[in-house]
Amino acid sequence: LAEGLAPDGILHTIECREDDARTAQGWFDSSYLGSRIRLHTGDASTLVKGLGEEWDLVFIDADKEGYVEYYETVLPALRPGGWIVADNVLFHGEVLKSPIKGRNATAIDAFNRHVAADPRTEQVLLTVRDGLMLIRKMNEIA
Repeated sequence: LAEGLAPDGILHTIECREDDARTAQGWFDSSYLGSRIRLHTGDASTLVKGLGEEWDLVFIDADKEGYVEYYETVLPALRPGGWIVADNVLFHGEVLKSPIKGRNATAIDAFNRHVAADPRTEQVLLTVRDGLMLIRKMNEIA
């Protein structure tokens, strides 16, 4: 992601666990792009609200039960025409079973339905690996 940044772009990343954040920061520090990566540690929903940024692209790969909340948290701060990429939206194929079982599969199914019904965005689900949903925020109507 950092290699695709605009010349003045910054990549923000969030880790909820201190140990994971230390590991990630070590890799960022050794990267030639490390000065353009800002690592935040803590709860993503709280941190995103406090950053006060307008986002061009947001990648969601977190606790599955929080996907709808993360989506609703970042969408207002996403610029019109900006993108959200949500990972694991097929959840090992479990969202295709009937009935859907398990907390995570149920949460991902709810997320997929929530996004599909949202008139503020358009989306496509890619069936690569465990599923990626590409979500584009519609241009605001004046």
